[in-house]
Amino acid sequence: MTPETRKLTNVIILGCSFMFVFTAFQTCGNIEQTVIKSINSTQFHGSGYTSLAIIYTVFSASNLLTPSIVALLGSQLSMFISGLVYSAYVAVFIQPYTWSFYLASVVIGIAAAVLWTAQGNCLTINSDENTIGRNSGIFWALLQFSLLFGNLYIYFAWKGEKHISDYNRRTVYTALTVISLVGSVFFILIRKPVSEVQSTENNVPDDEHEPLIRTQEQPSQAVAAFKSAINIFLTKEILLLSVCIAYTGLELTFFSGVYGTCLGATNYFGDEAKSLIGLSGIFVGVGEIIGGATFGLLNKFLSKYLGIGRNPVVLLGLFCHILAYYLIFLNVPNDAPVVSDVGTNEAAYLIPSKFIAIACSFLLGLGDSCFNTQLLSLVGFMYAQESAPAFAVFKFVQSISAAIAFGYSNYLMLQWQLLILCLTAFCGTISFILVEWNAKSSFTSRGYDRI
Repeated sequence: MTPETRKLTNVIILGCSFMFVFTAFQTCGNIEQTVIKSINSTQFHGSGYTSLAIIYTVFSASNLLTPSIVALLGSQLSMFISGLVYSAYVAVFIQPYTWSFYLASVVIGIAAAVLWTAQGNCLTINSDENTIGRNSGIFWALLQFSLLFGNLYIYFAWKGEKHISDYNRRTVYTALTVISLVGSVFFILIRKPVSEVQSTENNVPDDEHEPLIRTQEQPSQAVAAFKSAINIFLTKEILLLSVCIAYTGLELTFFSGVYGTCLGATNYFGDEAKSLIGLSGIFVGVGEIIGGATFGLLNKFLSKYLGIGRNPVVLLGLFCHILAYYLIFLNVPNDAPVVSDVGTNEAAYLIPSKFIAIACSFLLGLGDSCFNTQLLSLVGFMYAQESAPAFAVFKFVQSISAAIAFGYSNYLMLQWQLLILCLTAFCGTISFILVEWNAKSSFTSRGYDRI
């Protein structure tokens, strides 16, 4: 196997691993609030929005420390352990208790920070300046397949259901736990790139003090990674790009937790309201996959022959999202995010349409892929030598905004949530374009690749 083939294989395995783990976690998050409203137990009084707010709060607080953990454990072991924690979180819903639910929310917040920092490091060391765009697209497309499989099951299993029974809940979450464990095992199959292996072999001491030297080097690597994360966070480029990164956290919260709940709470959709949660997730995934494949796998063709760089892709993402928010404003009742399990009988400006609802799901997924593939590509290119700290900062900013969004999702009417999303989308797009222009001028001498 050639070095380039090994690297590409690693990226595919990485994407497949995340696909399995996040088939479980994203399906869990998509249906979480709806399931919790249906739980009939005096021992459980949790909130899905509160849980997700805790996850992303802990996630953000942990991100600046996780480069040190990844430096100590390595990206492969870090991802494997984190995958097991994700599995444990999903398993909590088989027999939920309030204390275990919120404890798992805290622990998975730490694991998520480690997982995504290790992922960014693994993706970068298996890429170079010419392949980072392609590999980001491959990873993103594989990851977003996770939105299809779990949600497809939800659509058929919950069709016609007005209330989620304990049996249905246990069946779904047992299956999701097993799927997450399979993804965790896949992380073990990732192999070191040839260049990394050779570098390790060249630097291995031959004397009897080798274990001592490695033990002494690990803490220093951890400290260096932490300092690097702080320094990167304070750079002008990242501070400016943080506006766009923060927007991706807000819109992630909306399409992964809020929008599906709104559809499930809209009584105008009749007996199919609950199954629309799954169908919405499927079409979000379709949009994500098409976007990842188009702007990742075909990036060289788009750049070379059509002259499409990062900025036009992000502008397309902005257009998709603003259109989706406008249609959702017209189609979904304003009180849908905050009503109880009985749902809302209110209508929006239009009589709620299933077709418009699903079209908006597709636009949300396509727009999200436009923003995220380009952000991954840009950050990976700008900080190729400091990938773990750079991606830790990326997730730090994204998770803070996601935590804030899940916090206000419990209280704000839909129109105010959409207004926040529209304003931050415009500001985030402007910040991305400015950083992209600066990166292009700064790295021209290095053979800058626009995607």
